[in-house]
Amino acid sequence: MKTILLIEDDIVLRENTAEILELSGYKVLTASNGKSGIMTTKKHLPDIIVCDIMMPEIDGYETLKILSKDKKTKHIPFIFLSAKTEHNDVRKGMNLGADDYITKPFSEDELISAIESRLAKAEILKESLGSVIQPQEVGRHDEIKTLNDLKIFFDDYGVEFSFEKEEIIYREGDHSNYIYLINKGTVKCYKIDVQGKELVTALYKEDDLFGYTSFTNNKPHKETATAIEATELMGISTIEFNKILDNNHKVAMDLIQLLSDDLLVIKNQLLEMAYGSVNRKTAATILKFAEKINRKPDDPINISRSDLASVAGIATETLIRALTTFKKDGIIKSDGRNIKVMDLERLKQMN
Repeated sequence: MKTILLIEDDIVLRENTAEILELSGYKVLTASNGKSGIMTTKKHLPDIIVCDIMMPEIDGYETLKILSKDKKTKHIPFIFLSAKTEHNDVRKGMNLGADDYITKPFSEDELISAIESRLAKAEILKESLGSVIQPQEVGRHDEIKTLNDLKIFFDDYGVEFSFEKEEIIYREGDHSNYIYLINKGTVKCYKIDVQGKELVTALYKEDDLFGYTSFTNNKPHKETATAIEATELMGISTIEFNKILDNNHKVAMDLIQLLSDDLLVIKNQLLEMAYGSVNRKTAATILKFAEKINRKPDDPINISRSDLASVAGIATETLIRALTTFKKDGIIKSDGRNIKVMDLERLKQMN
């Protein structure tokens, strides 16, 4: 039976929530503030912590900071439970290392789902970290000499993840616990601006690595990653990934070069968004998706117009007008989400 520590100063909410969790099969410990919550955590080492933010004595933010500095408690999944719904409060909590954030009022399903998800993720991470310290595996990093060797290592020792079409892999602000290799499918990374507009920052296809935020610190993700189609990933914990780079400087340099190439692509994308014509932006974006998604040149690209527009940096309505022109000129055929390139050379000439 998994143990949950519930830190909540509202006695009615604390008792009601504890009852919900107990009826769901969990052992529940409770604390009325951050100070007693820290003491209870260090004494009982619960499997997960659900904590309010605004509390007397020590608030939720400070509670997480203190527990994160103790090697015995730093890896315990931590979920904030609070009525504070402002964007900055959410980001502050996630940037401190919280695993999730539930706002009041919440449903029973929301609470249980968040807890189950974080417990499952913690188990996967625990298994992965356990594999790092097995004595018989200490020398396995020595076999990695190239990026191709690194990808083989992902296949041999990585944790498998599967995501359905449009399912979120990680959100902006989530802790970057894994580096991923795509075995099947396509992934887009994007940010949401203050107006709620989505900007696609990167597209990744089969055999691409993604998910790294830093080679020295476990920083939160700066963007959200979503599966464009059914996707299969292999993940290596960031702890083990950094050990690999420490032991294999050639691979580290190759990866830095890969990152430099990615930055150049992003720079060119920004320049195109700033100065390119609508038709040129649209053509370039179709070619980019074709490169990432197509298995064969004649295969249609199955992608939403909003995704195309966000990569091109233009309004969806503007993109639709450009697609209509391309269709009339015989450059593409389109049917719903499917776009098929009919005249690849003309499309390249426009780019």
